[in-house]
Amino acid sequence: MLEEIKAVLFDLDGTLVDSMWMWKAIDEEYLARFGKEYTPDLSRELDGKSIHETAVYMKARYEIPDPEEKMIDDWNEMARLKYRNEVPLKEGVLDFLKACRARGIRTGIATSNSRELTTEVLVSHGVMDLFDCILTSKEVKNGKPRPDIYLMLAKEVGVSPEHCLVFEDVVQGLRAGNAAGMRTCAIEDPYSAWSREEKLQEADYYIDSFEEVLAEWDDSR
Repeated sequence: MLEEIKAVLFDLDGTLVDSMWMWKAIDEEYLARFGKEYTPDLSRELDGKSIHETAVYMKARYEIPDPEEKMIDDWNEMARLKYRNEVPLKEGVLDFLKACRARGIRTGIATSNSRELTTEVLVSHGVMDLFDCILTSKEVKNGKPRPDIYLMLAKEVGVSPEHCLVFEDVVQGLRAGNAAGMRTCAIEDPYSAWSREEKLQEADYYIDSFEEVLAEWDDSR
């Protein structure tokens, strides 16, 4: 998987951190403020969307009276404490990041989340300095599944796309990595289990946890 790879690029939620469980709760609580009901298809509709794109979609779908920027501020406030105190790293992430550092492999994050919340969770786990660059979808013209954010991230870490490996937990993110001309690895996450077959089709590799990648390195010694 890591042969000729000089940079590993990650999505954040559902890939590096186990946070997808909290979004359903936040969506339910937020919609209830306006007398609206959460429906199971919402998470699928929001896959890969930036936080601004999410606000545009939900405002239109649920006729939310608040402006989009206030919606985003409300979501950030609801999420901040959970990211700080309740969201763990996924299995094997810390050891994998340290192993990348030890081998001189560049690392970056391409996330649809806000920079504020991304920083919140990375700082809480003491891993902020294990990444060479962090980009949010707000910094590019088009969000995933368009390749913009991964192409920019590759440029920022100084590695050509063909030498980058993308880790993603959702189909839209895998498509973004593929469109950028990078190799892609899907990671298992219970909140995208419904799309497992599609993820298998999109990705070059599929893992249940980063411990599998570490084991591959150990076996190659």
